[in-house]
Amino acid sequence: MGRQGNSSSRSKASASGPGAGRKPSPAVYRRRRLFVGAALLMVAAMVFGGFAVAGAFSGSSDQVSSTGSPTGSATSASPSAKPTSTPTPTPTPTPTCNQNLVTVSASTDKAAYGPDENPLLSLKVTNGGTMPCEVNIGTSQMEFLVTSGADRIFSSRDCQAKSEDLVKIIQPGASETANFPWTRNRTLEGCQPIEAKPGAGGAYYIFTAKLGSRASPKAVFQLN
Repeated sequence: MGRQGNSSSRSKASASGPGAGRKPSPAVYRRRRLFVGAALLMVAAMVFGGFAVAGAFSGSSDQVSSTGSPTGSATSASPSAKPTSTPTPTPTPTPTCNQNLVTVSASTDKAAYGPDENPLLSLKVTNGGTMPCEVNIGTSQMEFLVTSGADRIFSSRDCQAKSEDLVKIIQPGASETANFPWTRNRTLEGCQPIEAKPGAGGAYYIFTAKLGSRASPKAVFQLN
């Protein structure tokens, strides 16, 4: 009984000894707060560091620009890029016919004409070359000339109102023909008035077609 009483007395004494029931001082609280805050910072650093490493090895090549739009990788095509078109080659202009390869011929629709018939004179231009070429067959270049011996009877240029150019492309071996109905009249250079008429009664006349400096062989016809 004596021992039990002593033990109880010691327990009570220790419970009620110095410092029993006292609260920690403010300095202890500050040390505890600093320790907890440091631990939290270490955890946060480990978490954010893990995200940074994961992002570095994500394999994405896209980046975000300052506007928030993805800039894409270097190999991505710009949406505004347009395919380049092949330029259309400029066509080569057709050359002017070589005068040495141009043939001019003269013909009439009949060999002989009655008193009331007017001859139809035809000038024909032929490209004797191997390539297409241009020929001016306008009235500025053509002349229908009728003669009888040394007598100059008629020229289409004497009373021509105006001369015009007419450029035509003639294929190799092809021809262009111009027709002129002659009214059996006489003309003089400068379109001077003349009342004389060509003779009839079976007289023969010569028609020569001219284009620039080229002249045709003579075409003979008869007026009755």
